[in-house]
Amino acid sequence: MTDTRVPSRRRYLVCDPGHFAVRYAINPWMCPDRPVDLALAQRQWHMLVDVYRAHGHTVESVKPVPGLPDMVFAANAAVVVGGRVLGSLFLAPERRPESVPYETWFKAEGFDVHRPESVCEGEGDLVPAGRWILAGTGFRTTREAHHEAQEFFGVPVIGLTLVDPYFYHLDTALFALDEENIAYYPEAFSPGSREVLAGLYPDAVTATREDAMAFGLNSVSDGRHVFVSPGATALAARLADRGYVPVPVDLSEFHKAGGGIKCCTQEIRS
Repeated sequence: MTDTRVPSRRRYLVCDPGHFAVRYAINPWMCPDRPVDLALAQRQWHMLVDVYRAHGHTVESVKPVPGLPDMVFAANAAVVVGGRVLGSLFLAPERRPESVPYETWFKAEGFDVHRPESVCEGEGDLVPAGRWILAGTGFRTTREAHHEAQEFFGVPVIGLTLVDPYFYHLDTALFALDEENIAYYPEAFSPGSREVLAGLYPDAVTATREDAMAFGLNSVSDGRHVFVSPGATALAARLADRGYVPVPVDLSEFHKAGGGIKCCTQEIRS
């Protein structure tokens, strides 16, 4: 069964965690009194990059900026669909300056970047999933930003309401496995949003709260390989049963800021 899953080459954008720290609290995971082991974070991040490259993916990097400790979470900076870039407008004032270096990088690479008018936190809440974009709201990105994304990309946007503050971004509760299917934690969503997901994805891989709290849904898939937190053991088993190949990558030091594998990974879809 595993052989039926075909990986596709991906282009990822990342940012070195040289200035990573927890200096403020903007989600339930963050505690400024809990120190970050920066050397460990560096090793874990380099392992993620090495694993991506070992699986044939292209990895490019934005230079980190002093004073922006969350800039390592590249996924929040933009969403790229069909070579078009929708930038970010962060809710937290502490993170708003991150948009500029990412916008500069994309422009230097020849992309046009559209700045959103409403709060929009990139792939944190906008998850391209085949024919449409799944879009989270409730804690960060607004419904107005969903409308902006649909008008900008010309792709249907499916709004989903998040209800658990531990899963404040959509990419902490859901990820795309391939063009046709997803994995998600149902209880992170409102009842109506759960019905929408069940209708769109009757064969979805669902996760337990334990898997979700281990950042198992903050994963990246290339269609065959799923780069996943080693703590999400039950989810990894379910993925393997469906023919996917779990590739455990430990980014536990980043959990202190509410991030994981996907948070550190921006996908550039040309």
